[in-house]
Amino acid sequence: MNALSPWALSGLAELTKSKSVLSEHAAGLFHFNVVAISDSVWIQVALAGGGTVGFRAAYSPGADLEVVDISGNMQQGLELNLFSPIGTQRIFITIDTAQPVPVLRYRTDLIPAKDLLIAGWPRDILFTGAKGNAEQTQGKIHASQFGTRTGFLYLTETKPKSATILYIQNLTALNDYCQQTETSLGDSVGGAWPELGFSLPVSRKPLHAGKEITLCDAFVAFSNEFAEQEPSMIRLFLDLLARIYLLLPKPETTYQHWPDILDQGLKDLIDSPGCWSQVAGQKYFNAYVSDYDTPPEIMVQLAVLLPLLDYVEWSKKDLELIKTIREGLPGFFDEKIGTITRWLPAAEDKLKGEEEQKVPKVMDSWYLHHPMLNLSRLALKGDKLAEQLFLNSLDFTIKVAQHFNYQWPVFYKMDTLEVVKAETAEGKGGEKDVAGIYAHVMLQAWELTKEKRYLNEAEKAAKTLKGFGFEIFYQANNTAFSSGALLRLYKITGKQLYLDLSYMCLAGIFRNVQLWECNYGFGKSFPKFFSLYPLNDAPYTAVYEEQEVFCAFHDYLKHAEGLEILTSAKLLISEYIRYLVHRAVYYYPTMLPSDMLEEKPKVGEVDAKLWIALEDLQDGWLKSGTVGQEVYGAGNAFGILPRHYLQIPGEPFMIYTDYPTSGFNAGKGKNITFKILGDERISCRMMLVKTGKKKIPEFEVKIKGRKDLMKASRVENGNLEYFISGNSTITIKLPTYLKTK
Repeated sequence: MNALSPWALSGLAELTKSKSVLSEHAAGLFHFNVVAISDSVWIQVALAGGGTVGFRAAYSPGADLEVVDISGNMQQGLELNLFSPIGTQRIFITIDTAQPVPVLRYRTDLIPAKDLLIAGWPRDILFTGAKGNAEQTQGKIHASQFGTRTGFLYLTETKPKSATILYIQNLTALNDYCQQTETSLGDSVGGAWPELGFSLPVSRKPLHAGKEITLCDAFVAFSNEFAEQEPSMIRLFLDLLARIYLLLPKPETTYQHWPDILDQGLKDLIDSPGCWSQVAGQKYFNAYVSDYDTPPEIMVQLAVLLPLLDYVEWSKKDLELIKTIREGLPGFFDEKIGTITRWLPAAEDKLKGEEEQKVPKVMDSWYLHHPMLNLSRLALKGDKLAEQLFLNSLDFTIKVAQHFNYQWPVFYKMDTLEVVKAETAEGKGGEKDVAGIYAHVMLQAWELTKEKRYLNEAEKAAKTLKGFGFEIFYQANNTAFSSGALLRLYKITGKQLYLDLSYMCLAGIFRNVQLWECNYGFGKSFPKFFSLYPLNDAPYTAVYEEQEVFCAFHDYLKHAEGLEILTSAKLLISEYIRYLVHRAVYYYPTMLPSDMLEEKPKVGEVDAKLWIALEDLQDGWLKSGTVGQEVYGAGNAFGILPRHYLQIPGEPFMIYTDYPTSGFNAGKGKNITFKILGDERISCRMMLVKTGKKKIPEFEVKIKGRKDLMKASRVENGNLEYFISGNSTITIKLPTYLKTK
């Protein structure tokens, strides 16, 4: 039990005595009362297991808040008009009962009477107890907002044993507040039991008199399930998140023409001298544009090579660039240690030790497994050089895993296995998701060699992930790779544990996204809805991790075909993919105003004319590109194009969807069929995109199970655009002349 604020104490005192119920509504096992006291309007909720929680929907300092008018009800929409010395307020309250889990929404707007500085503001959730005995309640906060991620709280009240709640503040609605007051919405949702929720940021500049502003827009999902065990706690989080997501106001997406974006990025990747270094006559990619001080890294080379190969397989083009990268890979193998290394041994003398890992023979734990994973992918495609490097490094990789008992530190010395840095922060442990990516590497080795020992290693590592909960997430792409590996283990073994752990990884990812649009400051220049943070404590979103999670999610859905997995997981994965395809182009500095780009990045330089992505997009008040311009994030376009543009043999157009697809069938002169994945409750964009000068004729587009034809709109460049529900099977009937020509 934490000490209570004066706001909480005074609120409890009045709520205990108040008989002024303005409106009430029952939804299943939950009962909602709207109550007015002298300085606040509360929505009191009697929870399924006997607990009581209040949500402060409006507040005015002092004791002069007057309810002027009330109309409607909470089922269809309740509106309250309030007056106090700070101005007039309007509250809109609804309870969605379309599903068994009810969702409360309350939104509050203010028209200030005078220019108004917000010097402090109470949080909007208070677990009051049945008789105002807040000090006797207890609860567990499973996860909450960090930095500028989604403004959420996920918690269970444990005393009394009552309910599990997911609270999300729609921070998009607060943009005008932040623009006027020059404040950020980072860490705006939090608190300590029993006083939790959203608090308005303390303003640096005043709100303008007479201009309506939104102060709160909260969504709260209530479950009578008491989530005691990790699997149920994780599953319920994903289900509640999807439940609210369907109700959450979401920004529109736009079509980005990725073929042109890719061409520009490919040209700059090949031609820009800032992307390359040369060691002993061999060319290697720099990690960042014009970073000549850091020796080449194998992760960087392979992180670009694999998406390039995706593109080559899709386009049937030859790229000399691929040969250049492959020729440099053997130089990373250390014969003495018997493994590939992070830093190119021939250039390790350039390391100055200014950071813990920038020392010869020091390995960041995940840096070994990520290149191993990419080498295994190449090997499974038939690349004999990659197969040799991969197989020759496996014994060392297993040796390290067993030495650390499948619980990796942050940094260690490769020659002695001495730990350089054990924990990410005091008491937080090492890189927890490395066990998952290691399991992925072992599954790849098993698939390549059919040796059972590698499958056994994958299982040993996977079992160590149990109990990490939301703390599993160390680095976004590795957590995503882990989720897919665990799903594969479930398919191979049939053991429920691995499916549960796969969901745990997904939950770790979705608690680290930003489900709101930042439209204040520089944030007006680029979309950020459903963006993903690379580390659990990172202050910015990053292109490399995002594009790898995007690819990993595509693979996840492929492995999930034919399996009964959570509908919520499929929905959230597909929506992340849809929004990434919409917004990833804004990582390129060419798309951004020059005044928001950092002039002196941490590494290398930022060249605003290059189609090479920035590592970082920041909060709206901060400049972006502070870390550098990320060459190893070049896979961005090369990953998107092959997965979202379906080619029709012999025809001058492609099919584009912003949702993932499967089962594409388009033989020459035949009707086209494929399935759009995702959830039927959300629509996605499908387009017929011209690849030549001829006009695209009208097509018959049908969805399985529906008699009517889909109607198209002609849009820019003569393309045809459709909006189609997710989880649909599509048939595109070619015009007769296309079939017979």
